Amino acid sequence: MGPINFRKPAVAGQFYPASVKELRALISSFVDKFAPKSDCFGCILPHAGYIYSGKVAACTVSGIKIKDTVVLLGPNHTGRGAVFSIMPQGVWQTPLGDVEINSKLAGLFLDKSRYLEANSLAHSDEHSLEVELPILQYFRDDFKIVPIAIKTDDLSKLNVVSQELASVVTENDLKSSVMFIASSDLTHYQPQETAKLKDGLAIEAILSLDEQKLRAVVGESEISMCGFAPIAILIKVAKLLGAKKGQLIKYQTSGDVSGDKSSVVGYAGITIN
Repeated sequence: MGPINFRKPAVAGQFYPASVKELRALISSFVDKFAPKSDCFGCILPHAGYIYSGKVAACTVSGIKIKDTVVLLGPNHTGRGAVFSIMPQGVWQTPLGDVEINSKLAGLFLDKSRYLEANSLAHSDEHSLEVELPILQYFRDDFKIVPIAIKTDDLSKLNVVSQELASVVTENDLKSSVMFIASSDLTHYQPQETAKLKDGLAIEAILSLDEQKLRAVVGESEISMCGFAPIAILIKVAKLLGAKKGQLIKYQTSGDVSGDKSSVVGYAGITIN
């Protein structure tokens, strides 16, 4: 085995505080301290700067039991790397500590899949998965990850990858130890009322666990959500593993925080059970 690949934080000090003390204090101010913790197949979390979307993410994670391995599904904003890029081994560093990649599970996914490629370049400066880690670490410090970045909205390919991921989990009896998190913001840069209306349509499709309806709604209503692909994979995988419903934990927009409602971004925290 070669030298360990350390993926250093790309957006600490920008999207979230680089100081351990400030970071812990900020997340602590967001968490729902009274939320009962329950098992879920996965969840959808936003990935903006913590002052805007941190409360939605932290409230959602407050109510889930974080499993031993978290498969992180995110959009590829940088355009680098493969269409389906999985970082197969190494360590992701955040101000709250190191998170190891579950290289065994990553390898099983690569062996099974016709589309997934071992690629670290897609992850080097990508923020969509990094920003979820400190919030997860706040609640549990010993989980592993499998990071996957996606840059296609082709539903047929997304469905194939979903089936491959689900079959690996099923065949290796990993349902109790693996969960999936899809990272996505919703409507971008629309007036508050427009964003809430459009996001409501997307959320309704997600809660009904209907990735095809979500695809249709995103197209028809021109919803500028960046993580359609990760959400579509999460929905399909969760259904194949036995999920029956989605639950909206929290929704808000950047305008709810900043007070500027002329051009907002929407954020939803959703669990899949």
